[in-house]
Amino acid sequence: MEEMPRKPYLSREMTRHGKFVWYFKRKGKRVRLPELYGSDEFNAAYEKALTGSTAIPDKPKSKSGSLKWLVGQYKQSAAFAELAPATRRARDNILKQALAEPKNADGPFAAVTKAVIKKGMDKRAATPNAANNFLKTMSHLFKWAVEAEHVEINPCTGVSKVNVKTDGFHTWTVEEVERYRAHHGIGTKQRLAIDILLFLGLRRSDAVVVGRQHMKDGMVSLRTQKTGAWVYLPVFKQLQESIDATPTGDLAFLTTQTGKPFSSGASFGNWFAAQCKAAGLPDECRAHGLRKAGATIAADEGATPHELMAMYGWTRLGMAETYTKEADKKRLARGASERLSNRL
Repeated sequence: MEEMPRKPYLSREMTRHGKFVWYFKRKGKRVRLPELYGSDEFNAAYEKALTGSTAIPDKPKSKSGSLKWLVGQYKQSAAFAELAPATRRARDNILKQALAEPKNADGPFAAVTKAVIKKGMDKRAATPNAANNFLKTMSHLFKWAVEAEHVEINPCTGVSKVNVKTDGFHTWTVEEVERYRAHHGIGTKQRLAIDILLFLGLRRSDAVVVGRQHMKDGMVSLRTQKTGAWVYLPVFKQLQESIDATPTGDLAFLTTQTGKPFSSGASFGNWFAAQCKAAGLPDECRAHGLRKAGATIAADEGATPHELMAMYGWTRLGMAETYTKEADKKRLARGASERLSNRL
């Protein structure tokens, strides 16, 4: 995702809860705009404010009973509002794609059957993760619709996810981390980016938000965007040195070339991928893999499952045990090898 163009009088600010919001500011007047940048509601509100009115326009009305109408009602619901900001953005994009064709948007939502959902999955068969995200989005939409008594049955019930045969994102090796850090010296934004990802173990959506306001007494305290869980992270010496040596933003350590915070974790991810390429790393080296690398290194150094849960904000013990069990295998193998060599 490319960095969004800057519009006149547009300001992006962070609330005390660590959430970014948009404002139209001109001649002392300030109007808060709808949250999702680039949405129809956002653009309409911006144009309204630009032409002199501070009122947020009503959302365009859709034909009652249409899928577009149902989606509009869902996006105003508490169920949608309770989703993490990054999840809302992702699902809003998926819903927009589903409504891109007029026959889908204007067609009755009551006609969306299990077969229609399966057809949508098949359409995305070449990208299994996209198919599964489509299913997850539509399932949540119709789960709300059932509870709101718009439909009687969730058409997604019984539709199976696509089996994705993958180990997930590539976990960086120590050699790959060293190659990147050797290419991007301390004091650069590129170096600070990898140090934040590696030493704090944050997801992209949190890495672009963390700043000095989250630091106190050598710890970073932050509520994660994806799960809402609080994480408490020690600031290691290497990370502190990297922060001190690098020009940073007022609210977020990581900023764009214009000195502004990244618009989203996705835009940061694209920028970071370019820095990996510049360092000569393989294409699979991405920001996601550094979180896995940090957990792997911490487990290898003896971190317990509960310590990993506290650091990475995981709510399920099984996630942490994935890393500690692998570390235990390595320790046991080394121990067996040493006993064998001592016996011979």
